[in-house]
Amino acid sequence: MPFLLDSPEAVARARRDAVANPEAFWADIAGHYDWMKPWETVCEWEFETPKVRWFDGAELNITANCLDRHLAEHGDRAAILWEPNDPAEPTVSVSYADLHDRVCRFANVLKSRGVGKGDRVALYLPMVPELAVAVLACARIGAVHSVVFAGFSARSLADRIQDAGAVCVITSDGMKRGAKGLALKAVVDVALAECPTVTTNLVVRHTGEAVEWAAERDVWLHEALENASGDCSPEPMAAEDLLFILYTSGSTGKPKGVVHSCGGYMVYAGYSFANVFQYQPGDIYWCTADIGWITGHSYIVYGPLLNGATTVMFEGVPTYPSPARFWEVCEKLKVNQFYTAPTAIRALMACEPRFAEGHDLSALKVIGSVGEPINEEAWQWYHDAIGGGRCALVDTWWQTETGGILISGLGSHSPMKPAHAGHPLPGISPVLVDGEGNTLEGEAEGYLCIDRPWPSMIRTTYGDHERCRNVYFSAFKGKYFTGDGARRDADGVFRIIGRVDDVVNVSGHRFGTAEIEDAIDSHPAVAECAVIGYPHPIKGQAVHAYVILKDGALPDTADGIAALRKEIGVQVNTEIGNIARPDRIQFTPGLPKTRSGKIMRRILRKVASGEHDQLGDTSTLLDPTVVDGVIAGAAEFLH
Repeated sequence: MPFLLDSPEAVARARRDAVANPEAFWADIAGHYDWMKPWETVCEWEFETPKVRWFDGAELNITANCLDRHLAEHGDRAAILWEPNDPAEPTVSVSYADLHDRVCRFANVLKSRGVGKGDRVALYLPMVPELAVAVLACARIGAVHSVVFAGFSARSLADRIQDAGAVCVITSDGMKRGAKGLALKAVVDVALAECPTVTTNLVVRHTGEAVEWAAERDVWLHEALENASGDCSPEPMAAEDLLFILYTSGSTGKPKGVVHSCGGYMVYAGYSFANVFQYQPGDIYWCTADIGWITGHSYIVYGPLLNGATTVMFEGVPTYPSPARFWEVCEKLKVNQFYTAPTAIRALMACEPRFAEGHDLSALKVIGSVGEPINEEAWQWYHDAIGGGRCALVDTWWQTETGGILISGLGSHSPMKPAHAGHPLPGISPVLVDGEGNTLEGEAEGYLCIDRPWPSMIRTTYGDHERCRNVYFSAFKGKYFTGDGARRDADGVFRIIGRVDDVVNVSGHRFGTAEIEDAIDSHPAVAECAVIGYPHPIKGQAVHAYVILKDGALPDTADGIAALRKEIGVQVNTEIGNIARPDRIQFTPGLPKTRSGKIMRRILRKVASGEHDQLGDTSTLLDPTVVDGVIAGAAEFLH
């Protein structure tokens, strides 16, 4: 692990080096990778346009660094340990040599279907090894992968395929998640009815269920692989060529296609993985995320494989067939680093203590949290009940747009403070600013920005660079604005407060309020709505929808009201996916609006949280009496 900072002294030295000469710092880290052609400049940047370029002039292929360079010495080492949904099924081990062969053969299948460098490929797959193979196969030939979480609706999938202009989709017949299943091919069929750019739909046989078939478009992957060669040279890619697009929700309705490039993303994913988790050769590392999210990209696939690590892929859910599942797998596989979300931690903490007891978790060295700020009670339980009070707990902060972890402890080489993310990684330069953009020094609370580039940062939003500028670089001149508020203590330790824009974070997954509102508004009975996030003991945030119905649309019975709420929930499920479905739907005669027509979400958040006595000034409202009706309607959810 040549860029592993393996002591507090090494971390302190790296921080000094990164400040003194950032370009030399990152060039040294990049030098540990294999490049087909060296770079001419380390970094050129300005945050006005914005324009950020790392390692310009260089050529590489990230899969050569994930796979080929490990074969001579570690070809027999397990690259992926796949843990199926059903615990009665055996763990599947895929060695580096086997993974290399599977990636090359899959890449040749893609080429045989006319997919080439620069083409976009959408992946809609369960957590099976073929998902990791497909991601790497795209990168092998220079195709741009766009993974869509297999839980999003056909409408959401179609939107992402259309925005990317994908020519190929990779899916499976179906999937299993806990006791539930989902017919993925059927969802894709509905989506592709609106996606004329797609000429090939590769289908993985996983559940064996019957599927509809379009012979001119649909191809069984196992049949296509029968005659595919295991020889596929990695395509030379410029450092700033696109590696992948990953869609994330924003404060407007349309999801943003966050673009990451080949060179900088590779450098940072490998560096951050090695140091946050203090990975050592032979360790077993498990991130419980789905590859449909950025966490799975960076810390199931790319980060671990760049370091020659053994990474666990898990098909199931933490509570199936019992809430002991995570700990049973940790014991069985002798997991050394474990990385999961506060949502899962809180859910398991709420179960009977016996599910977390009686398991040999002595192999654990580092446990991590990702997706949202972790509350102190969950932090303490995780540290004590799972980490045994001895494991380093890294509470990581980062985003889809950052590509990798930016603020976190580094294994046991950093101080731990419950519910605090920690210090920035060496090479990362966060700042806190006030509402006017003035930089705040020392102990402070403000808007979290970053004032210097890092290799894995967002390059653009696909097809709409102006949106990238407006969302991330326009709020505070010369700075990347994260959209989060944060506090920094006297020791320089950061605590993330949460989103300051119109985004809700449900179980670690961000959704723009406008996106959910658009889905609700499409129901024929709805005249207008407003969506906010409210504190939830398990999810962190849940969705509360305030809905104004059209005249005459409010049912006059309790059963009718319940049925209408269910219909609206199904509408959100259909348009976006079940994960965005409101936990509460409150029918209200009005919404608190300013005289200019802007909804005062601050008031709606306070009402949904039961803080009716802390509403602040309501004199600017067009009709302050509306608030009384909103409060009265919320009462049924708050007792």
